[in-house]
Amino acid sequence: MSQSLDSILFNYQDPNWSDKLESIHEAAQAATYFEDGSPEDCALTGIIQQVRQQKNKAVLDYTGRFDQVALSDTQLRVSPEELEAAHQQLSPALLASLRLAIHNVRTYQQAIFIGDKMSHPGIRYTSIDRVGVCVPGASAPLPSTVIMTVVPAQVAGVSEIAVMSPPRFAGSIHPVILGVCHELGIREVYRMGGAHGVAALAYGTETITPVHKIVGPGNQWVQMAKRKVFGRVDIDSIAGPSEVLILANDQANPAWVAADMLSQAEHDPGSAVVFTDSVALASSILEALKQQVVQLDRSDRTLDCLLRFSSIIAFDSIDSVVEQANLLATEHLEIQCGDQTQAVADRIRNAGAMFLGAYTPVAVGDYWAGPSHTLPTGRTARFFSALSSNDFIKSTSVIAYDASKLRDASPHIVALAMTEGLDAHAKSIEVRFKSAPKPGH
Repeated sequence: MSQSLDSILFNYQDPNWSDKLESIHEAAQAATYFEDGSPEDCALTGIIQQVRQQKNKAVLDYTGRFDQVALSDTQLRVSPEELEAAHQQLSPALLASLRLAIHNVRTYQQAIFIGDKMSHPGIRYTSIDRVGVCVPGASAPLPSTVIMTVVPAQVAGVSEIAVMSPPRFAGSIHPVILGVCHELGIREVYRMGGAHGVAALAYGTETITPVHKIVGPGNQWVQMAKRKVFGRVDIDSIAGPSEVLILANDQANPAWVAADMLSQAEHDPGSAVVFTDSVALASSILEALKQQVVQLDRSDRTLDCLLRFSSIIAFDSIDSVVEQANLLATEHLEIQCGDQTQAVADRIRNAGAMFLGAYTPVAVGDYWAGPSHTLPTGRTARFFSALSSNDFIKSTSVIAYDASKLRDASPHIVALAMTEGLDAHAKSIEVRFKSAPKPGH
């Protein structure tokens, strides 16, 4: 069955070369976005409106419909006892690894945090008061997402953090997710997910206080719901189904590249694309894929993702590889180009996160290194950034003039105000110099 993977290999000499390149870019966006006015988009609008109007009832109805779990109002929020019990179930070995990962993330996020480093008198940074976190719960539990979203918010000083995750493990949230929440001191966790969960966080219900920002990865419904409620709340980015682009030259190990492709394809859905300037390497990667995919626990589903969302593309030069990589603006960008790795990396402008060298697979960033694994997908790395502690603060401009400084500026301010026809603006300046100043001013 793995022989069908031959269809994902292309090179610059193929007659439908340009069509294939275009389809890769289109597929990246299609995996994340709903077209405006599409049936999915209309259904999404209906879900959000229903939650706004019916609150808890709508959330519980949609949870029953989409997650096949019947909950009552009192079961929507996970109790403190359940969080503590889940934490106690964590094995000592797993807890030790989780604590080291938390330490790595906290250390990195503190190092890059600007909120406590700026001392300019003209700007003040304050943390967002209340944040909602989306933790996926579909094909596998993702406790790492709790760490990668909650810890940056805590570093920034967010005082209230509400976590939501769909109840798809024995009618509740996977206990490892709950255990990590408890380890991080999170006491507000809701059994809900999907678009209805995003709407509940944004607009509130009888049980849930609205948040001010929603962050976290998820499927198309979650990400497009975040897009819909943007403006009512802030969001981090469009962080949809996982994707990796691997740039490789003839110094790369084809078996390692194939393994890294599979690590994204197993997300189901997950996209894995390779750009190389070596036709020979492209063929070797394909053969390694065929050998490795049949050995996976999720072999059939991973193979399906490779066939639907993945490609191995051989270009005529490394210049073309870099050009197309910047256009694709992928979530995860691995560069395995031997002694040319840093030179290639220096030319990359658009990527959610870069993983440099043969010994830096995406899994290092997913769990361990410190940067958040919540990253922009669907080509949105052209303008969105990786989630970080700096996403949980907002800046306020601070302006303070005394009489002398205002007097010097007044003719210019008045001239500009009158040019715009706003005489009240001008008079608000002039009035201060037509009457004697009051004591203390």
